[in-house]
Parts: sequence; structure tokens; C-alpha cells
Amino acid sequence: MKKNPFSLHVNMDDFIPATAEEKEYMVQMRPSTTFFKDGVKRLLKNKVATVSFVLIVLITLTSIFLPMLWPYGYDQQLGQVWGRPMDPSYNNLAPFEYGTTEQARIAAGESIFPHIFGTDSQGRDYFIRVVYGARISLGVGFFASIIVLIIGMTVGSIAGYIGGKVDIIIMRIVDIIYSLPDTLMVILLASVMKVSLGALIEGTVLAKLGSNMISLFVVFALLYWVSMSRLIRGQILSLREQEYVLASKAAGAKSGWVIKKHLIPNCISVVIISTALQIPNAIFTESYLSFLGLGVNAPMPSLGSLASDALNGISSYPHRLVIPAVVISLIVLSLNLFGDGLRDAFDPKLKN
Repeated sequence: MKKNPFSLHVNMDDFIPATAEEKEYMVQMRPSTTFFKDGVKRLLKNKVATVSFVLIVLITLTSIFLPMLWPYGYDQQLGQVWGRPMDPSYNNLAPFEYGTTEQARIAAGESIFPHIFGTDSQGRDYFIRVVYGARISLGVGFFASIIVLIIGMTVGSIAGYIGGKVDIIIMRIVDIIYSLPDTLMVILLASVMKVSLGALIEGTVLAKLGSNMISLFVVFALLYWVSMSRLIRGQILSLREQEYVLASKAAGAKSGWVIKKHLIPNCISVVIISTALQIPNAIFTESYLSFLGLGVNAPMPSLGSLASDALNGISSYPHRLVIPAVVISLIVLSLNLFGDGLRDAFDPKLKN
């Protein structure tokens, strides 16, 4: 029946339940997710970042567990037998070559594990030294980034939240540190602390790390936190004006509680990205300091120290320089690509 347009009666056809097709047309349903799950999903779609992450994990696991299974030690001189002079035939072996004693044992039918990268000038297996060097470089990178993260997050949060004179003083200190030449200051501080820390840590647990390694961490704690603190400060300045922060203050929350419960969690994506990009910088810094002789103490190897030692025989044994250089490049490139992937996946401004 034709309905009178001026009638006050309700049209019952408007209350007929919608069909499944109409619902699907009108409403586009999306499964519920979290910020972390959404970021991981976008990260996995980035093939370059995923491959870089897998490569980092493989290198890390190899550097941790392979030395437990490898038959040679990083400081073991293969030609040294107790009570006998050093056998020079083990020095500077090419990849998959053997010393005279090993050749005799092979001729007798014995199985000998090969020297994949040969040996160095002191008859030590070069492959296991590269693996230990990767372990040292990765360890320095991760721990230095944690130090930078803790100091930078603490200083940046205080400066951004409190503001006023505190912010001005902290930022002027940051500007002074920024004005210093990084490379020169790192070399000078490492040289000075190498001498001063040696007597302080002698006979302590820290003596196993060595004065060079401790001075390296001190350098990171003194110089490399400024960029992280500026980044955190900028985030806190924008977040402290939000309504939930004002509500917490009105409820009587203390400043430390507001920073820990509201401000830091809301800028955690930026913190993760910055930390991931800080790791390759720390590895590169450790490598060139070890290359200059200011890194790990001998006989502990580092990728930088291995490259430095290889310079003496670069014309005769170029592979001893190429191998650690390739490993450094591979680690730093993978970490940089993975950090870029994290930024693209977790930065809300880059979602589209």
C-alpha cells in the first residue's frame, strides 16, 4: 500500500533485520589487534628487514654457541707443545691447510678438523678468532646501547617533564657535548682511562674485562647519550600536555609515576627504534678503537683488532683483512636495515 507522506505511522519495513550481505556491505569488520602485533605484522611484510633480523640472530647464536663445539681455542697456539719449541709450520696457514704434525696424523689415517680460515702469525685458528671477535663486537654494541638508553631516557625524561631552568641547564650541557669532535674525544678518553683504570681494577672481577673494555663503556656513557636524550625530551614535551597526564596530576600522582606509567610507555616505539639504530654505531666505534689498539686486550680478539693485525701481512695474506672487514660490514648493514624496518613498522606517522 502506498504510504501517506504526512502520516505519523511508523514504517515497519525499516525494522526488518538486515541480511548477511547487507551487513557485509555496510560494515567492514577488522579483527582486534594491539599496537605491537600491528607493528610486527608490518615488519614481517618488509622482506629486507626480516632477512636482516634473521641474519643478526644467526650471527649472534653462532658467536655464542659455536665456541662450545669448536675443537680449537681462540688463544690456543696449535704449534705449541709443552716442553718443545714452537712449530713454525702452523703459522700463517692458508685456509684448509695443515701443519706438519697434522699432516703426519692424516697420513696415518687419523681425522683432523680443518682450519677453515687458516691460522694467524702465531699459529692460532683464525675462524674461531673471527667468531670470538663477532661475539665481542655484538656484546659491546648491545651493552653500550643499553647504557645509552638508560642515561638518555632518564636525562631526557627529566628535562622534558620538569622543563624550566632544569631543561635549559641540561640542554646546554647536551649542546656542549654535541660541539665536541666525537672521534677525537673517544680516542683521548680511551687513552687516558686505559692508564688510569688499570690500577683501579687490578685484582678485581673487572680485571677480566680489561681496562680498554671498561674505558670503552665509560666513553659511551659520557658521550653517546645526548642524541637519545634529545629524542626522548622532544617526545615528552609533546606528551606532557595530554589530558591523561593532567588527570594524573589532578589525582595527586607524583612526577616519577607519571613518567614511568604514562610518558615512557607512550614513546616506547621511538625508544626501541633509536636503540636499534644505536647498536651499529656502538659496534663501529668499538671496531675502529680496536683497530687503533684502544679496544680489547690481547689475546682476546675483536673484529677491529683482527683487521689491524692483518695489516702486517696484507700482501701475503689478504684474506685475514677481508674476512673481519666483511663480517663488520655484514653486522652493521643488517642492524641498520633492521632498524630502518622497525622505524617504518612502529612509527605511527609512517603507517600509510
